Amino acid sequence: MGVATTRSQLCLKRLLAEPQENLPKCKLARLETSHSASGLSSCLTPTNPAPKSSPSQPPSRVGPYLLFVSCEREETYRAVHTSTQKQYTCQVLPLQGFQERLAAYERIGKHDNICHLQDVVVGQDNLYVFLPDHHGDMHAYVRSRKRLDEEEAGRLFAQMLNAVVHCHHRGVILRDLKLRRFVFMDQYRTRLALLGLNDSVVLHGNPDNDFLKDRHGCPAYVGPELLNNGNGSYSGRAADVWSLGVSLYTMLIGRYPFQDTQPAALFAKIRRGVFSLPSGLSPQAKCLISCMLRKLPAERLKASELLMHPWLTTNLFECVEEKHLKIPQNLDLSL
Repeated sequence: MGVATTRSQLCLKRLLAEPQENLPKCKLARLETSHSASGLSSCLTPTNPAPKSSPSQPPSRVGPYLLFVSCEREETYRAVHTSTQKQYTCQVLPLQGFQERLAAYERIGKHDNICHLQDVVVGQDNLYVFLPDHHGDMHAYVRSRKRLDEEEAGRLFAQMLNAVVHCHHRGVILRDLKLRRFVFMDQYRTRLALLGLNDSVVLHGNPDNDFLKDRHGCPAYVGPELLNNGNGSYSGRAADVWSLGVSLYTMLIGRYPFQDTQPAALFAKIRRGVFSLPSGLSPQAKCLISCMLRKLPAERLKASELLMHPWLTTNLFECVEEKHLKIPQNLDLSL
């Protein structure tokens, strides 16, 4: 694993340093993909299992990999290395501006709760990023379970939060944060990792200046500040925290805090920022959700501050004591 990691890091450094016009192109790297309409439906529709390839629809070949069709409503595919037969997750990115998309991987380095780059293949029109194989995503898991109890949700959300804290600390704003972007790395559904940094923004200059202007994200997860009229800037870190709040709410309650079949009505609800919390939730869980789903970005806790919230610290340590579970290795409970 160490040799593979070093090789991928060297490949990444070379791609970031090489002018785009000088990069060798893989002539066989052509893949027909279906582009789903972006919007509310892509967030509310459950993920279906990837269909099996048939002789009439052979997998596409990209360098030493075979790519099989996937139904994750994004440019994501199951890949198999032809020599080693090892499975990967492949994400297809536009070739134009790829260096900015890959810069986030170099910035964050290695982290237990973030899938790091395994390989990159440059195609004629696209860039093919290979990440570790996984055992399904949180979106599908929550749908199958309806909702999670607070103990399990605490263990999983702590790992999600830990990944975001690490990215924010390294000057990477994730944007488009949602349950679907977190995948299970083990068959027992206990270890989570963030899959893909395609939509991330790498901050330059003053690391405290995280203000962005472009609006980007899944409608169900966007903060009210992104829906305001005009081209004003907003805090990228605070927007990520709002998306985390939507994620935790959905994990514990089984539905989004703001829902409507019509996008305009959904956005109006998000702008108002009014949501309900069932009486069955513990006071600490309600408090944590409320610390993230604050209408004013300046009133939300930072991701690193959320790690110190009593619901997370109490939940985790009780689990360790009663069930002898291990706290995620990179979970830093100090500010």
